Amino acid sequence: MPVLSYGRAITWHAERTPDRVALVHEGRKRSWAELDARSNRLARAYAEQGVGVGDLVTIGLPNGCEFFEAAAAAWKLGATPQPVSARLPKLERRAIVNAAGPALVVGVPKDEFPNRPTLPLGYEPPATLSDAPLPDVTPPQVRCMTSGGSTGLPKLILDLTPGNVDPEVAVNGMRRGGVTLVAGPLYHAGPFITSWQCLLAGGSAVVMTRFDAAQALALIEKHRIEWVLFVPTMMQRIWRLPKQERERHDLGSIVRVMCTGAPSPAWLKQAWIDWIGPERVWESYGGSERIAGTQIGGVEWLDHPGSVGKPTEGRKIRVLRPDGSECEPGEVGEIYMMPAGGQGTTYRYIGAEMPATGDGWETLGDLGHRDEEGYLYLADRKSDMIVTGGANVYPAEVEAALDAHPAVRSSAVVGLPDDDLGQRIHAIVDAPEANATEDAMREHLAEHLVRYKVPRSFEFVTHVLRDDAGKLRRSALRDARIAEQPS
Repeated sequence: MPVLSYGRAITWHAERTPDRVALVHEGRKRSWAELDARSNRLARAYAEQGVGVGDLVTIGLPNGCEFFEAAAAAWKLGATPQPVSARLPKLERRAIVNAAGPALVVGVPKDEFPNRPTLPLGYEPPATLSDAPLPDVTPPQVRCMTSGGSTGLPKLILDLTPGNVDPEVAVNGMRRGGVTLVAGPLYHAGPFITSWQCLLAGGSAVVMTRFDAAQALALIEKHRIEWVLFVPTMMQRIWRLPKQERERHDLGSIVRVMCTGAPSPAWLKQAWIDWIGPERVWESYGGSERIAGTQIGGVEWLDHPGSVGKPTEGRKIRVLRPDGSECEPGEVGEIYMMPAGGQGTTYRYIGAEMPATGDGWETLGDLGHRDEEGYLYLADRKSDMIVTGGANVYPAEVEAALDAHPAVRSSAVVGLPDDDLGQRIHAIVDAPEANATEDAMREHLAEHLVRYKVPRSFEFVTHVLRDDAGKLRRSALRDARIAEQPS
């Protein structure tokens, strides 16, 4: 059948399977008819606030049915959802909203943005507004995800894909009408994209408020989950449950466990393959920019252990030396990417620029190598970005918040190895004053940063951390502390 706008596709499923469950969250359910009707009424409320085609709608809601209804309402007006963490401190949320310039901010107190329309958490549109279908319109941009920039400023990634879909076609190894588990926060690209991939194919999404290893297994068994996306930290926490707890749940419904968001340790991948079978364990690599991406199934992985696969969907990857020449197989270099449609066809940054070669190949800053057959292997991040629990944290952003404390002269933030999170955030704080305590730093940072960006550990020093040019050698600081850790 011809493709439909996202909004029309939701209505299409509601008309055909009105009583089928679309969403499950903490015992609450939304049928397809309810999701459609509620998002129609909400869209009309958004329109009264001034939302129209091509506008951004900032959604600061926690995981739950309300989040999905807000995204659907934006699409039905031809607008673009721009999700952010519901737990963002005011200062960080203000910086993002200032960069985005949205037509509406959802999930914040009424008076937080006096010069911009806002709607609070738990908002219900007036019952006088119609819940009938709206005029059909295709959003010109399907989503706008948020990331911390390498400068410490927010970076918005506007996906240039129009919001349309064939509602009869399932993608990404899913089944039409299947069931997915939403284990991660919906302001991250992976959970947001994959949950809607399932829903727009007529499926159901079982949504966790926040991840819990034992609860995830229980939900898989209870709801006969077929498809789930985990970051390696989640997979590791599940694996480290007592064996009796892990194995008492029936996971026979699982078709695919997709691992993404951070490099997956080979031992962990092998453990899951041994546990549930190679056919059901997959891994993908890429970015919200969609300039390229790779994917690999467990069967292939056993022949290429440690690989993240080959490029998919006509996208291309090159591994280059610093001088721009091509690396030989097995030689580590920087990974450059090209989307099938060429540079500039998949995304546009708001608040940043992507490093690129002269001929349009772009890089996320990752290092890796390819083997003789073209399979890609990740080595490390070229930048100082910290990947903790599947979330990207830029040290400059944390340092800027630390340096705002009056007792702090300078700071350096590095990622140290952590068995659970992959990396833990460690702050080195140059603060000679006695009131520069860990408690004081945590209290200060709570006003500036979302919780997962707050360092897990602090170290206080009384010497200058930056040179006269203001440069900081994070890699040397990190390596010195790794060397001091007990083996």
